Amino acid sequence: MQSAFSLSFSQSSLTLPNRPLCSPNAAPRNLRFCGLRREAFGFSPPKQLNSCRFQVKNRRIESFDYDLVIIGAGVGGHGAALHAVEKGLKTAIIEGDVVGGTCVNRGCVPSKALLAVSGRMRELQNEHHMKSFGLQVSAAGYDRQGVADHASNLATKIRNNLTNSMKALGVDILTGFGSVLGPQKVKYGKDNVITAKDIIIATGSVPFVPKGIEVDGKTVITSDHALKLESVPDWIAIVGSGYIGLEFSDVYTALGSEVTFIEALDQLMPGFDPEISKLAQRVLINPRKIDYHTGVFASKITPAKDGRPVMIELIDAKTKEHKDTLEVDAALIATGRAPFTNGLGLENINVATQRGFIPVDERMRVIDGNGKLVPNLYCIGDANGKLMLAHAASAQGISVVEQVTGRDHVLNHLSIPAACFTHPEISMVGLTEPQAREKAEKEGFKVSIAKTSFKANTKALAENEGEGLAKMIYRPDNGEILGVHIFGLHAADLIHEASNAIALGTRIQDIKLAVHAHPTLSEVVDELFKAAKVESPASTTPQSVKAAV
Repeated sequence: MQSAFSLSFSQSSLTLPNRPLCSPNAAPRNLRFCGLRREAFGFSPPKQLNSCRFQVKNRRIESFDYDLVIIGAGVGGHGAALHAVEKGLKTAIIEGDVVGGTCVNRGCVPSKALLAVSGRMRELQNEHHMKSFGLQVSAAGYDRQGVADHASNLATKIRNNLTNSMKALGVDILTGFGSVLGPQKVKYGKDNVITAKDIIIATGSVPFVPKGIEVDGKTVITSDHALKLESVPDWIAIVGSGYIGLEFSDVYTALGSEVTFIEALDQLMPGFDPEISKLAQRVLINPRKIDYHTGVFASKITPAKDGRPVMIELIDAKTKEHKDTLEVDAALIATGRAPFTNGLGLENINVATQRGFIPVDERMRVIDGNGKLVPNLYCIGDANGKLMLAHAASAQGISVVEQVTGRDHVLNHLSIPAACFTHPEISMVGLTEPQAREKAEKEGFKVSIAKTSFKANTKALAENEGEGLAKMIYRPDNGEILGVHIFGLHAADLIHEASNAIALGTRIQDIKLAVHAHPTLSEVVDELFKAAKVESPASTTPQSVKAAV
């Protein structure tokens, strides 16, 4: 779109500022002409000027409807939008479903509501635990619909909060499915076309259902259906023992179900540090009404119908030979998630997905089929597959906004924590021990391990929750933290001191001098840092990082 007016000037008479167009630091926010005051051009812009950003190209001024357009209003898109308006960018966000995306509506938010219920049920049902406090509690029960309503109401509340926060800050929320028409051009809804200086794709993911599995939404379900809690089956099989499967096993067993895990790999919880997995299995799996089959695929799952139960055919993961047939009341498919990238118009910009993911570089810039960067186009969150976590998507979106407003930024994905909200919780950041040792062997350095137990923590013992372990993998030669893994009470809250240390480059010899309030669970992490033995006691943390800490 060309602007309705033109300018003539010689290059010698005008020097453009060395900062991004429409930079909020260049002029007051109501003077947004290329970051220059209007007096520099000797006139005032027209009063009815709908486009916000301009590019000077070959003595022609190109205008855009928006500084930034984001396709997808999930947690990643929301985080990017809020940071963009904070930076002074005119921003629009396109959503074809509901604001909040998977996390708010069908993921981490409603699942935490269900897990809050399961945690309380589990505590009330533990007579020995209650007696240790001197408490007497009659038989605990629950109302299924009331539990489901708690999850649904929480999702609605958070969704409304996200929507209102964007509206209050001036983000335009555009309704309809969005797609890329071409460079800096987006279509949404039926035939609405807008232009933007920069575009972010943030379309997220959907549950992945392997071939041979028939989902009916009633007896064979995904996490989308399970979060509605329309029933609590007596016996449910959960296919996959990762984050999603573990959390739902916590919910279902607390509400009275028996659970059978079906895991393709040879051990449960394959994505976790092996030592943490072993302890977690002893606490979260073995004492509960849970059995499991490892090293097998669910090659075929048929929903219950005509009085017959759900049928699950199991085959050996390696030989593909038939192993067993299970008959259960329900099956939850928790085999991960697949990127939602179909219909985005990627062919219009010569972008080919890889297993459905949009290829990007370390700055989230989209790469086309020829291996070249697509100008002004970015992809964040589950759609790029770098780290499929809601807070990672938000961090990537903020990183992109930093870049388009003139500050180069590369996100360190190894500093992004993850958590599994079972009872007790599991959290982690950085490398597992096997990953760290592999890296050490390749790069020629030593790896050391420090551990501390929740049984030595006063606050954990006061809560009668001494079961737990914190583990740190680090370099003894320079104090670099390679990974931290925690299993225990409020592990999801405790991990952030370690993740921030990794993000800031803080070394153990510095952070072990920090002071923690007593008695608190944070002392678990404090003792972990103090247990580490660094060969060189001298600090190697940059002075700028020390100041930030």
